[in-house]
Amino acid sequence: MTTTTLPAASPPRAPAPTHLDLEARLALVGALMAGRLDEAAVAFEVNTAHISSADPIPERTAPLRLTPAATPCPYNTPIAATLHRARIRLETDGWCRDNLFDESGAICPIRAIRLEAASRREADDACVLLLDAIRRDFATAETIPSWNAAQTSAAPVLLYLGRAVQLAHARNL
Repeated sequence: MTTTTLPAASPPRAPAPTHLDLEARLALVGALMAGRLDEAAVAFEVNTAHISSADPIPERTAPLRLTPAATPCPYNTPIAATLHRARIRLETDGWCRDNLFDESGAICPIRAIRLEAASRREADDACVLLLDAIRRDFATAETIPSWNAAQTSAAPVLLYLGRAVQLAHARNL
């Protein structure tokens, strides 16, 4: 028997490296990531199959609107408490400049005080105290409505309602 020897086979040559442009590299990475995401989705379904409420793709919902809890009034005297509640109501409902209220529901400080007062007398006393707080810095202010009409924003109105609250608290009213 004759044996023939074959020449030794040379190892296969590796193809010359090709340089890929950015588009081709992004396409390759995109395909790789799509495969990984598919694997992750299957793994999620397998791992949560025993959970009846597990949704493979969680539904996105709008976050719940949080309504602030009513804070208790820190003042135990009636006029200070009325002025405090009036200030909060003015912040909540909005500030109105030239009328008691407007069509959007915004109110002036006098309307806020009247809505929060337990009686007409309590409202009148709170308005007098608010005017006293205003006249400490605005000596020419004749009335609350005239001073309110001269303001350009709700900030000074809220500030002076806060000062009136402090004044009522200091006077134990």
